[in-house]
Amino acid sequence: TAIKNPRGRRKRYRSPLVSRYASKEMSYNFSDKKKFTTWRKLWIFLAKAEKALGLPITDAQIAEMESHAEDIDFAMAAEEERKLRHDVMAHVHTFAHCCPTAAPIIHLGATSCYVGDNTDLIALRDGFNILLPKLARVIDRLANFAEEYADLPTLGFTHFQPAQLTTVGKRACLWLQDLVMDVRNLERARDDLRFRGVKGTTGTQASFLQLFQGDHDKVVELDKMVTEMAGFKKAYLVTGQTYSRKVDIDCLSRLASLGASVHKICTDIRLLANLKEIEEPFEKEQIGSSAMPYKRNPMRAERCCSLARHLIALVADPLQTASVQWLERTLDDSANRRISLPESFLTADIILSTLQNITEGLVVYPKVIERHIRHELPFMATENIIMAIVKAGGNRQECHEKIRVLSQEAAAVVKQEGGDNDLLARIQRDPYFAPILGQLDALLDPKTFIGRAPQQVKTFLAEEVRPLLEPYKANMDVKVELVL
Repeated sequence: TAIKNPRGRRKRYRSPLVSRYASKEMSYNFSDKKKFTTWRKLWIFLAKAEKALGLPITDAQIAEMESHAEDIDFAMAAEEERKLRHDVMAHVHTFAHCCPTAAPIIHLGATSCYVGDNTDLIALRDGFNILLPKLARVIDRLANFAEEYADLPTLGFTHFQPAQLTTVGKRACLWLQDLVMDVRNLERARDDLRFRGVKGTTGTQASFLQLFQGDHDKVVELDKMVTEMAGFKKAYLVTGQTYSRKVDIDCLSRLASLGASVHKICTDIRLLANLKEIEEPFEKEQIGSSAMPYKRNPMRAERCCSLARHLIALVADPLQTASVQWLERTLDDSANRRISLPESFLTADIILSTLQNITEGLVVYPKVIERHIRHELPFMATENIIMAIVKAGGNRQECHEKIRVLSQEAAAVVKQEGGDNDLLARIQRDPYFAPILGQLDALLDPKTFIGRAPQQVKTFLAEEVRPLLEPYKANMDVKVELVL
């Protein structure tokens, strides 16, 4: 029930997923208003189909139901549920109160899961349709970033230790590849959804077979008609009282997988922020620390990581729920699903909105990246230097030993004295390397160490990323503004 006194809200817990973070459209998708108006629409669909197939239902009854599809008396429904201890029958009575003519045929032949499960399936489908354009926008922004920095050399890291060079754009493509997989996973989960349809108390459709006096064809047609009215192409042919709870596993596992992708991306951004190579956007008046005014904390990436962990953890709920459903169904799924299904979609929604904000404003510091390369490149270039000496007539083993000794001396300066890597200066001072001094600049050009990274970026964006975004072009210009 609504709290009219604003101060009263401060005395009751409200999920920050809705009160602090989630978008209006995803909040509405799992709201009481959406849920219970959908129940009424499903009762209208059922009545229309039953009338079309010959049951004695009048146009006036259907018109009366349609005229009250949206005006739900939530106070009456709450009072009815308090008395009846049954949410569906509470809303049947509430709907019947404002539709006295239609009251006898509301919910005719149906069980609670007709409205409950079918509404959940609609919410899951609509939830995916809200998430997919948001994910596409993140991919679009990140693809633009990858294209812009396709050939900017940067240190690669394995074990978070400096490794062979890559490019800033190529690293972004590693993030993109995971998100591209997530688009396909979410589309597949959405497209695999079917409607529960009209199946009766244990899935046998016995009540509808009785209504239609044993006419199997009419029962089949009833199921088909209601399924199409609800916007689904197919219904599950076999159900118990509920649709299989493995459907929830399929949906939430895809969202958990998205959570893993986002956590990895935002962890990388946080690590790079520590190196001062890349930063997320930072507002003009934003405060990074209450004690340290100089700090620029990656709070958006940290938020994504925090929420991604919650999203990943939520998949345990449907796994447990599906495993303990006895025979045709048990009700111990209900309370759990009221939490786990909405929270998964709300959390994914928040993560994607935040990640869009991050990817639209990523800041790159090429000079810092260049400095880090300079510190490490002399070590990485030693093999190229050895090859150049050999081509100039030198001995590989002798050159290898020379560079080993100089490298250790330079490493000691870096690690023990805190100085810069002076390996290049040591090589330039050693007469042994005089034959190749004129080649050193070319041998140490960072772009000779990035392999095919720029070409890989171009090919990947053209063949894998841009075509995937085509269905979402109409939603590509939508901006997000983070309130908190």
